[in-house]
Amino acid sequence: MSLFKRLKGADDTYSTRSYVPVNPKGLDTERAPQKLPSDNYQEIKGRIHRLLIDNLDLSNIDSIPREELKIQVRDVVENLLMQEGDLSVGLNRDRLNEEILNEVFGLGPIEPLLHDPTISDILVNTHNQVYVERFGKLELTNITFKDEVHLLHIIDRIVSQVGRRIDESSPMVDARLEDGSRVNAIIRPLALDGPMLSIRKFSVKKFTMHDLISIGSLTDQMAEMLKGIVKARLNVLISGGTGTGKTTMLNVMSGYIPGTERIITIEDAAELQMQQTHVIRLETRPANIEGHGQIVQRDLLRNALRMRPDRIIVGEVRGGEALDMLQAMNTGHDGSMTTLHANSPRDALRRLETMILMAGANLPDKAMREQISSAINVLVHISRFSDGTRKIVKIAEITGMEGDVISMQDIFDYEKLGIAENGKVIGFIKPTGIRPKFAEHLKVSGIELPADLFEEKQLTIEDLQS
Repeated sequence: MSLFKRLKGADDTYSTRSYVPVNPKGLDTERAPQKLPSDNYQEIKGRIHRLLIDNLDLSNIDSIPREELKIQVRDVVENLLMQEGDLSVGLNRDRLNEEILNEVFGLGPIEPLLHDPTISDILVNTHNQVYVERFGKLELTNITFKDEVHLLHIIDRIVSQVGRRIDESSPMVDARLEDGSRVNAIIRPLALDGPMLSIRKFSVKKFTMHDLISIGSLTDQMAEMLKGIVKARLNVLISGGTGTGKTTMLNVMSGYIPGTERIITIEDAAELQMQQTHVIRLETRPANIEGHGQIVQRDLLRNALRMRPDRIIVGEVRGGEALDMLQAMNTGHDGSMTTLHANSPRDALRRLETMILMAGANLPDKAMREQISSAINVLVHISRFSDGTRKIVKIAEITGMEGDVISMQDIFDYEKLGIAENGKVIGFIKPTGIRPKFAEHLKVSGIELPADLFEEKQLTIEDLQS
């Protein structure tokens, strides 16, 4: 079977080495490469690249073994290059072959970006504009897709691999790549200018608490306390804005869960990196083309309670599942953790109230807040600053209720002092001087924290400069 739609016929057997190089049999000769000045490297490469893409029979890709596909692509590229004669001498054939193979097996023009370790996000704003995020900063690339159809094909390839779909009746989707990278796509009619694709790359490197300390995301004292919090089975809510590193922090903190415990993770698109062996991973499912069969996080949470979990970890709460998560925390599943989008710790609590209402629970305000205050012990809030750095800016303890209000006290806080001439944010993380109530719980659990861990310290200019 041939990969190229114009290289197959009823009386022909595919063989790229058998056709005459001057006019490859069946190829669109009107668009065949023309003689170009020998110094026009990019144009020769682009012309051959486009000709090959135009003649790819995309419907056959999944039915041909990968190794055979690679051979077919290389053979056709070599024959097309032979038409150029001496003009192709300076062409990087290996690189051209690699680009074509990316179209066949990978994500086309953005495939190299997936392998660039300095890139954390790939943002495709229609077919002719691609941004990336490096070290917390956005930058425009010179990468483009051939056209809108080309981009749609790449999007469809991504979502179909995880059993999802995207079309006019379902024009937005969350998915993931094989390596765990998080993907969101949205197309017309919702995306007015054309298809949009956002990829949050999966980090091959498994971050540790030491890594986060070394880049200034938190201090040794905070790390020591967070380690104790997890081991003592306190319930934790991690909040922050988009791209602040909530999932990374959840992954790092979960590393302190003992390997003897049974952990169940629940996610819309699986991306958590549990380091233990006894882990049950659950993932939601969208509705089928008839609109049936949808499984949401709330369904998975209810089922998880019947699976004898020691801890339940929800990648992110967005809706009614927040109520089920709080109830799980309140009914013996201590040490559970989740994340939530919010701009501040207090805002995170307000969002939880809204999510409880989304579950259809007709609870008075005080009852909702009592549920929250009794379920969550510690709130960790993360922010991303203008210089691209991400830091824990607040660790707070929920201490109960004062009247109708959830009471909360800060244990660690970040104080921002300004911005240096080079754009770097100046500030420091400090203990507030308040000893948390959960310190006694940690002690009873066999976790001894240094006596001066929570003492407010005076910093010198040298400390800030370092």
